[in-house]
Amino acid sequence: MTVHPSLQTSIDAWTHSVEAIFELVNPLVEGEWNRATECPGWSVRDVVSHVIGLETEMLGDPRPIHSLPRDLYHVTSEHARYMEVQVDVRRCHTAPEMTSELDYTIIRRSRQLRNEKRQPDHMVRWPGGGEVALEKALLGRVFDVWVHEQDLRRALGRPGNLDSPGAIIVRDRLLAALPKVVADDAGAAPGSAVVFDVSGPLEFMRTVRVSAEGRATIDGSVSLGPTVTLTLDWETYLRLACGRVRPEAVSDKLKIEGDQQLAEAILTHFAVTA
Repeated sequence: MTVHPSLQTSIDAWTHSVEAIFELVNPLVEGEWNRATECPGWSVRDVVSHVIGLETEMLGDPRPIHSLPRDLYHVTSEHARYMEVQVDVRRCHTAPEMTSELDYTIIRRSRQLRNEKRQPDHMVRWPGGGEVALEKALLGRVFDVWVHEQDLRRALGRPGNLDSPGAIIVRDRLLAALPKVVADDAGAAPGSAVVFDVSGPLEFMRTVRVSAEGRATIDGSVSLGPTVTLTLDWETYLRLACGRVRPEAVSDKLKIEGDQQLAEAILTHFAVTA
């Protein structure tokens, strides 16, 4: 075994999710590739192009030389421009071209990961510039691929894998952002306790507590008399936290108890990724 044990969980989760994406899109007819997703401006084809593009960059392939059209309304930052190049360059690709490139990319990347001999703290190139530790890079790719798998599933009406290995990694990363959302962004007062009661395939309850000094921590213990309790299902939590929908669009899936003003402030800042 050459892969460091601490990397194997991420590799397995990535493999599970990226292969699920291939199974989702392989049988699609040409028109289905144009279905809109919840990612602004992106179709099914665009999401798959994004996945292919970033995995080829992780492989060390050169980026395509491509000029973006001026009328892409959803491209509003340099980061978005960077991401859009790999997407726009494939907008004219046919369904067979998309599936064959995805398949080939998965084969190459899987081989690379199977033969990974580097340590978790080895610095690797990260798309968009700079370097990150290999362990963090793999977790980042699991997050991206699994969230986009769910984007595709919703667009295609093929729900599933909400409790897969990738889902657990995504859940933990999103939960890690909650203390900042509650204390710093929403401005919860010292002594506050905010409970998130999440149901569905991935069921969990977490409490964010704000200390007398204003520092927030998160744990799995029950809070007696919390300031706010937010009750929702896991898929709605995911869509909100990843900026796929606004709170008012899923108000029928949200139950709020306690301080309404604080709850609204939390939901306003709930999206921690886009």
